Parts: sequence; C-alpha cells; structure tokens
Amino acid sequence: MIILQVNGLTKSFSGTDLLENVRLEVQHRDRVALVGRNGAGKSTLLKIIAGELSADEGDIIIPKDIRVGYLEQHSGIDSELTIWDEVMTVFAPLRQKEERLRTLEHQMAEPSVYEDADRYARVMAEYDELQIAFKEAGGYQFEADARSVLHGMRFYPEDYEKPVDLLSGGQKTRLALARMLLSKPDLLILDEPTNHLDIETLNWLERYLSAYEGAILIVSHDRYFLDKVVTTVYEVSRRKVTKYSGNYSTYLDEKAKNYERDQKLFEQEQDERAKLEEFIQKNIARASTSKMAKSRRKQLERRDWMDSPEGDEKSANFSFSLDRPSGNDVLSLDDVKIGYGSQPVSEHISVRVYKGDRVAFVGPNGVGKSTLLKTIVKRNELLDGDIRYGTNVQFGYYDQNQATLIGSGTVLQEIWDDWPMMNEKDIRSLLGRFLFTGDDIEKHVTSLSGGEKARLSLAQLMLEKSNTLILDEPTNHLDLDSKEILENALDDFPGTILFVSHDRYFINRLATKVIELSEHGAVEYLGDYDYYVEKKTEMEEIAAVTQVEQREKEPAAKKENAGKEFQRQERRLTRAIAEIEKKMETFDDEIAELQAQLLNPDIANDHVQLMEIQRRIDELQATHDEQAEEWLMLQDELENL
Repeated sequence: MIILQVNGLTKSFSGTDLLENVRLEVQHRDRVALVGRNGAGKSTLLKIIAGELSADEGDIIIPKDIRVGYLEQHSGIDSELTIWDEVMTVFAPLRQKEERLRTLEHQMAEPSVYEDADRYARVMAEYDELQIAFKEAGGYQFEADARSVLHGMRFYPEDYEKPVDLLSGGQKTRLALARMLLSKPDLLILDEPTNHLDIETLNWLERYLSAYEGAILIVSHDRYFLDKVVTTVYEVSRRKVTKYSGNYSTYLDEKAKNYERDQKLFEQEQDERAKLEEFIQKNIARASTSKMAKSRRKQLERRDWMDSPEGDEKSANFSFSLDRPSGNDVLSLDDVKIGYGSQPVSEHISVRVYKGDRVAFVGPNGVGKSTLLKTIVKRNELLDGDIRYGTNVQFGYYDQNQATLIGSGTVLQEIWDDWPMMNEKDIRSLLGRFLFTGDDIEKHVTSLSGGEKARLSLAQLMLEKSNTLILDEPTNHLDLDSKEILENALDDFPGTILFVSHDRYFINRLATKVIELSEHGAVEYLGDYDYYVEKKTEMEEIAAVTQVEQREKEPAAKKENAGKEFQRQERRLTRAIAEIEKKMETFDDEIAELQAQLLNPDIANDHVQLMEIQRRIDELQATHDEQAEEWLMLQDELENL
C-alpha cells in the first residue's frame, strides 16, 4: 500500500531552484533514508511532505486515513508539565475513553438506570462498544508502552515528576522523540533523530525502528544507524533525487558503480562533442562544406549533452600536520576525579596515552566524556588525582559547541585575528579548502550554520599544527561527505588523537583504543568499536558463567539446605496460589449468577432487589480484585525464587 507519493516537486528560493522535478514513493513499512550534502534540500523536502512548507510545483499525495508524524532536527518541548504528564498527552483520546468507561460503569450501578429499559440498553451497548474500541486501541497497555519508550530514551521512573522546563536542550530533544514514537503515526518523518543520543540509546532506537509497524522517512548522517535501519535510500544531489535499493553501504557501492559507468559515457560524449566542434570550426567557412557544418551545428545545439558526473559539488580538502613530534609518553592520568566545583561526575580514572594512539572515549551521556577532555586541556579544573603531560606535547582542541569561535566579525577576520601575520591571499586560499568561497568569507561568524562553524573550527585546528588533537564530537553538524574527508585527514595525521564521538562508524575507522567511562572509573579496550562491543559481550558472558560456577562451588550442605528451603517456599507459594485461584473461580461463578439475575424480567421493576444484587456484585468484584492482586504478588514471589 502506497502511503506517500511525491510527483514532479519543484522548490525555489530567491529564484534559484533547490529541488527540481522530485519523485519519491513510500509504501507501508518502508524504511527510507534521504541522504545528501548539507544544503542539498533534504530538510526542505521533509518539511514540504509534512506540510510545513509549500512546493512551487508538483503534488504530494497522502491518503486521507494516513497519520503523519514529523520531528524536525533540534526540536524540543517547551511545557510546564512533568515528563510523565507531557508524554500522557499523546494518549489523551484513550484517556478520554477510559474516563467515559468509568462514567458508564457508575451509571450502570445507579438504580435509576433500571427504570428505563431503553436507557439501560443504550448504556450497555455504548459500554460494550467503547470497551472493545478501548482494548483495540491499546488502552490496557499504553502506560507500559510509555514506560518502555521513556526507558529507551534514558528517562527513568525517578525522572517522571521532573518539569519539562528544567530539562537540558538534549533531554528535551530526546523527550520530543519519545513522544513522537509513542504517537505511532502511519508515516514517521524524522530529521536527524540521532542528535543528542549516546551509543546505548542509538542501539535501542535502531531496534525500535526496525520493528516499527508504520513507514519511516528519515534524514541522518549516522552511517552505522542507516545501515541498521533503512532499506531504501534516496540521494538528494544537484536538485535531483535518485533512488537506490538497500541500506547505506549498498547505496555507496551502487553509486560508485554508477559513477564509473557515467564517467565513461561522459568521456565518450565529450570526445564526440569535441569532434563535432572541430568539424564545424574547420568547415563552416568553406562554401562546399558550409551546409554540412551548419547541420552539424544544429545537431550540436539540439542534443541534450550529459552533465559531468562530478557536477559542481565541491568537497573540502585539508590535512593535519604538526610542527614537531611529541615524546613517546603523551599523557598519564592517575586516579583522576572530574566534575564541576564540588559536583564530581566521574572518578578513579586511570589512562595511559602514547604517541600515535587514537583513543575513543565512550559511555552514556552525563558520565563526563566531554568534561574529561576539557580537564585534560585545562579548560576545567581537576578535582582530584594527577595528570602528567609528556615532552613537547602540544594540544589542539576542537569543541563540539564551537566555543573556540569567539569573534563577532567575519569568517576572514576570525582567522586573521588568530594569525595576524598571514596575508589575505593565503587565508582566502585556506578557507577555500574548507568550502568558504566568494561571499562566504564575508559572512559573520554568528550567522554561520552548524556545519559552517564546524568547518571553520577545523580550519583553525589545522593551522595550529598541534601534535596531539583533542576532539569533542568532531562529526556533529558535518554531512556524510565532510565526515569522510575528516576521517581521511585524521587517518593520515602523524600525531596522537583523543576524541569523544557517538558516531560508531567514525570510531571504527579511527580508534586503536576504546576507553569506556563510567561514574566509577574507566575500562580500556585495545581495538576499534566492533572489537569493544565483541569484547564487552564476551566479558559479560564470562561474568555470567563465573557467577554460575561460584554458585555451584558452594558447600554441599549449604546447597542442600538452600534446596530444601527453596522446595518449602515453592510448595507454600504453590498451595497459596491454588487456594486463591479456587476462591477467584467461586467469585466468578457468583458474579455471573448475580449478573444473570439482573437480566431477569421478573424483577426488572423491583429497584430494591436490583440495588441489592448490584451491591453484592460490587462487593464480590472488590474482593475478587483484592485476591487477584495477592495472586500476582505470590506469582512474582514464586518466579523470583
């Protein structure tokens, strides 16, 4: 079933086409990714599909019964409600149904309802119909669904009563994503949903989206995430949209094959064009061949010549070098405690870094990864422990928030202020390598996009020629092409790199060590991200086996006593559960018998007797519910033995 069709869509800004004759299709349960460079029009296309923007030409076709949910990047929630109450707003229609069911139940218990047979029939009919609709809409599980998604987004029961207004920007973004997931639209449109998510949350989101019942249309620069989730890729490039079947890696392979094919065709066409132009130039002035040359000229003008596969899209081109190498021992952290003022976020961190290491710091948000980097470069105060620096170590620091961009002037002035001895021609040449050309150089730093600020920060970092790079989320705000350029530059860097990243592909490409931070220390894994995951899983399995072996090595008498005690408790609980089940069965029979009496026409007008029967039903139901709660408690106790 097709739930979205985009036909011939065109969108222009200031007379320049951004998207031209776009065609796109999404079917039920499709997982579709939009990829392309920053500024190619991906977010614009999503906004047009979601109805946030209008197209200049073309049609967006979405069936009337299809619910569309759209979450744009950097979106958050401004609300005076608590986290739990805010999430519950998603289920307002269900909660209204639930309130109506309670109202009908109270009406059914009132004596006056039996005075009017028609009214009684209407109440019962509405109750039955509403109860079925409530159940089919997930009325008996929506709170459990909410807890599950909130847990996946790293909001726990102790957080539920926190006001939304007190959350950080990243937390508000995660809450907005949680609320969108719980609304379960038929078409889920997500623009950069992986921002502000740590690796553990990313893994959860991948599993959730893979099992999602609806269709997904997504923009993301996380290659690992795209490979896990999507099955179709649309590339937005040079105003056009091209479809590729498969995940992101498959798209890259197909794109490379298409590029080779198109490059050969382009070269053949260029040869043919050159021959035509040469023939025209040689023969246009000759009377004997002029007619033929003019015919060839018309042929040349009419033909739709193929554009170069490389197009006019430019890639950044830079590398990192160093003035002088450091000593072999770069950095030593001994029992370090980090945090802010009297509030530590992590302690007992001990790490050794040697020349040439590529060290990735991973761990959940809030554990202090960025704080540790700032402490190393002395932007934060060390709370306790010892940090020793090696010989000739020179740090170059990249801040994920671009806090190193302190100027209020233009892009050119930002570089010139830090390197006043450079001439303007060299600065312009440098900035051109980072895709700042023409009027871009005169832009004010404060008006730059996140991607532009990231490239400017990298330009500053390159000029420093430090032998040890400290990078805090360097791939944030970069498109996939820029990420690859950065990876290549860092891969060729002859110095040492310490970095924090949630980009698992980036970690895999660069890391020679992965250090997992927690509140109580650091664990080192000598390898890339895949090795870290494999080793961590292996260690968890070993720990589980060791725990079993330790239990098996307990003294025989202790095991025997424990076994006897277990059997006693099991028999006690089993007997108690069986007794409760018999009582509940008796209550069910009595309630059914009394409900049958309510329908007896002989007593339909005997309000006193009807009230007495209803009162007895309510008493039995209350006792039945108490027994059911006790049964659940005993069952949990039995399962936890």
